[in-house]
Amino acid sequence: MNRSAPLITATGLGLRAGGTDILRDVDFQIRAGEIVTLIGPNGSGKTSLLKALLGLVPATGTLTRKPNLRIGYVPQSFPRDRSLPITVERFMRLFASEAPVTSALERVNMTRLRTRQMTALSGGELARVLLARAIAGRPELLILDEPLAGVDVAGEAALYHLIAEIRDELGCGILLVSHDLHVVMAQADRVVCLNGHVCCEGRAEQVVQDPAFAQLFGPRVADELALYVHRHDHSHVGAGHG
Repeated sequence: MNRSAPLITATGLGLRAGGTDILRDVDFQIRAGEIVTLIGPNGSGKTSLLKALLGLVPATGTLTRKPNLRIGYVPQSFPRDRSLPITVERFMRLFASEAPVTSALERVNMTRLRTRQMTALSGGELARVLLARAIAGRPELLILDEPLAGVDVAGEAALYHLIAEIRDELGCGILLVSHDLHVVMAQADRVVCLNGHVCCEGRAEQVVQDPAFAQLFGPRVADELALYVHRHDHSHVGAGHG
């Protein structure tokens, strides 16, 4: 896979709904092998941008995708209807054949639950099954919209590490929306701060020092995260952690 060529490029992207600008003049790009995290307050247009990049909503501007780009997608919410029982394996088989299903469930450590009803899964188990569904087709781009919603604190770090490992194994690009700023700062190669437009972007240590970040999240959050990023940058030296 050519990691120098962008998987998706958006230029001057705009989106309106109900006569209101949701997104305006958004320039965005993601390449294979990088984890890009999209952050911003509620209503800032993060999910709308993901849907525009996926072609699920009409948008203005220019959007270019790599030809035949394989995309895996985990939506922000996944309703489970108790009146329509379906096992994990049957759910996975809706999207892939037996071999990819087995491989994907093994990769997220969910093989033992393949016969369990989807409605009986915990938040962390559901997150892993949805991730398995997204990687079953070996995507070149993995788009994750709040993939840890409903996951307890103990499971969050493990899932983020799993996501990073999948990036390394598949060589795919990962676009992630998350409200957990501490984990974002620890895992992302690049952070994009959105509030209807791109306020700032760059490596975590650059973004937390940008005045636009402090204006959006408050100076206290900016100061706390700047200290966290500094500690994280130095905490793994010689410790044998990835």
